[in-house]
Amino acid sequence: MKVYNTLSKQKEEFIPLKEGEIKMYVCGPTVYNLIHIGNARPMIVFDTVRRYLEDRGYKVEYVSNFTDVDDKIIAKAVEEGATAEEISQRYIAECKKDMEGMNVRPATKHPLATQEIDGMIEMIQTLIDKGYAYPSSDGTVYFRVKRFAQYGKLSHKNLDDLQSGFRALQVSGEGQKEDPLDFVLWKPKKEGEPSWPSPWCDGRPGWHIECSVMAKKYLGEEIDIHAGGEDLIFPHHENEIAQSECCNGRPFAKYWLHNAFLNIDNRKMSKSLGNFFTVREVADEYDLQVLRFFMLSAHYRSPLNFSRDLMTAAKNGLERILTAAEHLRQLKGPDTGTVLSEEEDRLLEQAAGFKRKFQEAMDDDFNTADAIAAVFELVKFANTQADERRSGLFAEKLYEILTALTDILGLSLEAKEEILDQEIEDLIAQRQAARKAKDFQKADQIRDTLLEKGIILKDTREGVQWKRA
Repeated sequence: MKVYNTLSKQKEEFIPLKEGEIKMYVCGPTVYNLIHIGNARPMIVFDTVRRYLEDRGYKVEYVSNFTDVDDKIIAKAVEEGATAEEISQRYIAECKKDMEGMNVRPATKHPLATQEIDGMIEMIQTLIDKGYAYPSSDGTVYFRVKRFAQYGKLSHKNLDDLQSGFRALQVSGEGQKEDPLDFVLWKPKKEGEPSWPSPWCDGRPGWHIECSVMAKKYLGEEIDIHAGGEDLIFPHHENEIAQSECCNGRPFAKYWLHNAFLNIDNRKMSKSLGNFFTVREVADEYDLQVLRFFMLSAHYRSPLNFSRDLMTAAKNGLERILTAAEHLRQLKGPDTGTVLSEEEDRLLEQAAGFKRKFQEAMDDDFNTADAIAAVFELVKFANTQADERRSGLFAEKLYEILTALTDILGLSLEAKEEILDQEIEDLIAQRQAARKAKDFQKADQIRDTLLEKGIILKDTREGVQWKRA
């Protein structure tokens, strides 16, 4: 199996640090709002990587954090007259709902930054003791970038170029730094912000130190895979490497995987352009399995363009697979028999070839686009070869192969339970009553129940509208 390592800028043979085990850290979202479809891409991509590694027989320890202390969270709390903790807890719960809708499995551990402050203070003190960090007069602690000779090795940036770039961007507070490149490990509190006591001042950690500490605590000083969006390469992941390797005295992560950006109608997603979509908004129009299928239809290192036409194409593609699965379910029937004919044996050997193609694609840097192409070949084969001429056992074996491949992609073949129009109307009435009684938890549960059954709700001025996914 080969993976593209951002560190070396080339594909490398994947060899875990410990045979049969993989330690994997993926940077999670900052929780101040509903997650957007840009957040969804790394969640789906690296959940699929994890599923494939587990299918290959590896025991995967998968850690993905929630950043629950941040300027944006604080600003949202001020805006709503709430605490930062109330905001972060609310949106962690909402994020988990969206992850479940996208069939993203929970991580082995989802640490919260605010619960790991002691570890951050300890790492910062170690960096100070080793001469890699220093406190300024106001209690801010900075990392000495130039003391780490390998700084820039992940982003492949030159220190001299960075230095000249920073000179052109002098900002207030720069005078406290020994060098413009130095970055913050700890910062003093401001009025009304959450803070924690430290040897330097009451304050809070810098963003970069959070992931270094959580990865170390839950996975160890050296891990196999560190992953996230390509926007994190610099400065976030670069700074993580600097802190971790200076503190621990050993390499931080062996393989660095980064997914490319998601564009909307060939433009960068942005609220100012009015092309910003949350996962929840997409769920109002599409089953989130369609979003997952769409995200996997391109290689994770290729930029991906989101548009209504492409989502419709993804919906149609997924329906082809689901229709083939339903066809096989009907053919296998309750009594499949126990014996395959010689011709069926030969045909199943052919079907196994599509599974090998799938595995070859995934072994080549998790190429889900080619893996999906192999699934479509299997679907075409099943549609032409599985019929009344064949035994129920033959259909069952094909269904098993199809299920094995779609499970790795995180796509469910199970038919959604049919729900009658009157049942839908009754549940909508119950939801409306719950909303009127301000029982929003019950209202959300009813909405989620309907979504699981393939019913999409849309709240409009004229009332609630529904449609089948």
